[in-house]
Amino acid sequence: MTTSPVASSARSASPLGTLTVIPWSSEPSADSAGTPFLMAYSLGDGRDGPEAGRRAMRSALENTGLSLGDRLFDLERDTGINASLLVEGGSAVLTLPFLKARCPVPDEWGAAARESGKVYLICSARPWPEAVPGRPVEEERLRAFVSDEEMLADSAHVLMPVRRLQG
Repeated sequence: MTTSPVASSARSASPLGTLTVIPWSSEPSADSAGTPFLMAYSLGDGRDGPEAGRRAMRSALENTGLSLGDRLFDLERDTGINASLLVEGGSAVLTLPFLKARCPVPDEWGAAARESGKVYLICSARPWPEAVPGRPVEEERLRAFVSDEEMLADSAHVLMPVRRLQG
């Protein structure tokens, strides 16, 4: 996986620091193209350090209407949350009140997103400074981070409906 080259505006002025998004998908099976995932996170390089960035991300998510922990929000049923996902032409565009990110996605991710019509988004309040935008992330490192129980408990979990351009 390669993280997207997305940065927050004026990262040094923001407690959130550099925000980025990484895509991956579960293995396809005979009856499914797999599950597409996106994760949004900070590098923890904001003006006040990683812990302040964690608090700022938690606050940004809560102000969006998302809680952290084990609740799975489904934006087809949970209304009033200002978030959207556009998937088109090998890219996913994730829009949240505090982040707009265009992320290149692999073909298998796009196929899974088209088939399911939804993407599982994890917004981690826990910074991940090792996953720098534009650099490859080894599958083992990604798996270790996204399966960490503390990180999952400190994240918002959202099923995002996939929007596509009409044409």
